[in-house]
Parts: sequence; structure tokens; C-alpha cells
Amino acid sequence: MPQDVANNPLLRRLARIPKGTALLGTLALLLVAVLLPNPYGGILLLALAAALAALLVTTWPVQPPATRALRVVVLTLLTAAALTRLF
Repeated sequence: MPQDVANNPLLRRLARIPKGTALLGTLALLLVAVLLPNPYGGILLLALAAALAALLVTTWPVQPPATRALRVVVLTLLTAAALTRLF
């Protein structure tokens, strides 16, 4: 475990979450955001994008370039969808 993760209790807790559970939770939030009316769905999508951006920044040094590129693309698409829902 990298030193930054070992010193941060939030990151240690996130590291213990099974990947399947994190994926299902994210998909559930995405589904709820899509089904909510426009301003509320957009706000939830922006919150999801902010969480993804925080995760991207935190894990950037240990990710291979292909994974970084994919995450940036997904973050861009999610942010664009959120802004479309808001405006």
C-alpha cells in the first residue's frame, strides 16, 4: 500500500471496499441521477463527477497512461452530461 493511502483513513476505508460493490453503487447513483428531473439529476451527476475527479487526482501517480486516458474521457463525458442536464 502506498504511503499516502496508509496515512489517510478515508483512503484506507475506500481501499477496503470490494470493487464490485463500488461499481454497483456508482451505477445505482448514475441511474438515480438519470431518472431524477433535470436540475436535481444534473446536480447529482456533478457530485458524481467531483468524486470521480478526486479519485482520479489521488490515484494519478500509480495509474498506467491508458487507464489515465480512459478515466479522463469518462470524467469529461460525465461532466458534459451533467452540464447538459443543468442547462
